[in-house]
Amino acid sequence: MPELPETMQAIGFEQPGGPDVLRVEEAPLPQIGSGDVLIKVAYAGVNRPDCIQRAGNYPAPPGASPILGLEVAGEVVGVGRDVPREMLGSVVAALTPGGGYAEYCTAPWQHCLPVPDGMDLKHAAALPETLFTVWHNVFERGCARDGETLLVHGGTSGIGTMAIMLAKAFDLNVITTCGDEAKCEAARGLGADIAINYREADFVEAVREHTGGKGVDIVLDMVSGDYVPRNLQCLAEDGRHVTIAVLGGAKAEIFIPMVMMRRLTLTGSTLRPRSDAFKAALADEIADNAWPLFTSGELSPVMDQTFPLAGAAEAHARMESSAHIGKIMLEVAP
Repeated sequence: MPELPETMQAIGFEQPGGPDVLRVEEAPLPQIGSGDVLIKVAYAGVNRPDCIQRAGNYPAPPGASPILGLEVAGEVVGVGRDVPREMLGSVVAALTPGGGYAEYCTAPWQHCLPVPDGMDLKHAAALPETLFTVWHNVFERGCARDGETLLVHGGTSGIGTMAIMLAKAFDLNVITTCGDEAKCEAARGLGADIAINYREADFVEAVREHTGGKGVDIVLDMVSGDYVPRNLQCLAEDGRHVTIAVLGGAKAEIFIPMVMMRRLTLTGSTLRPRSDAFKAALADEIADNAWPLFTSGELSPVMDQTFPLAGAAEAHARMESSAHIGKIMLEVAP
């Protein structure tokens, strides 16, 4: 293994709070577990759960790094004893349990995806969190099939843009909601069949009109709260409602007889607390079915702004403003 420093630069915070609590700190190099790789981080993705953790509402799982950051790309510079030696020196994108906002980060080796020559490292780092989330929730939990229709809220978020691209790549129809006309236009540019400005139109009525009263087969919901009963009105018979976040509130009141009569399925998931074995199996399925769409250049993540590692506070402020379209990134050591 190459000689490694004992310490590194990382983003930390003393107390939970707003974006301004984030600062650059000196931290010890992470310890490499038996099944881990140590990645010299080139870029790290910024995701909504990072903001929620910084605010004190999403603690890291037991054993995970307290440092923010759920996805990175870079070179593998260290491997644990149970990791194939050929991974040393390889370039990967990785889903991490935490620790991405730093010069070095560990991740289970089976949660890594290979970055081929010619693939932009910043684009690679922008993919794992949204790709793992969307693949599991739309295609596994949501049982998406060719020709079905997906409703995804927040169409220009990292999750939303990924959901639109993947759904269209697998021959789904896509309806999305956005907060202004510029975002609606961006969503249409990604392939959304219809983009609804939820500030100006009732998305339930718009969905009903677009589908001829049939409704959609799947709703990917990150709002929850009072959106849930409205989402259920959008579903066709045997439709599936998949919740991945509760940005609009953790409680919803629903009319259960409608669920029964229309045979609706309500499900959801959180990715970070799932077992390493589950994420490894998910990575294998993505490597076979979805990753080649990105390594070939057929699909590419939608990019918003890139900030230096020391600009993490500005990156969080941009995410919380909801002004972004696509992924916000931190440049660590490209």
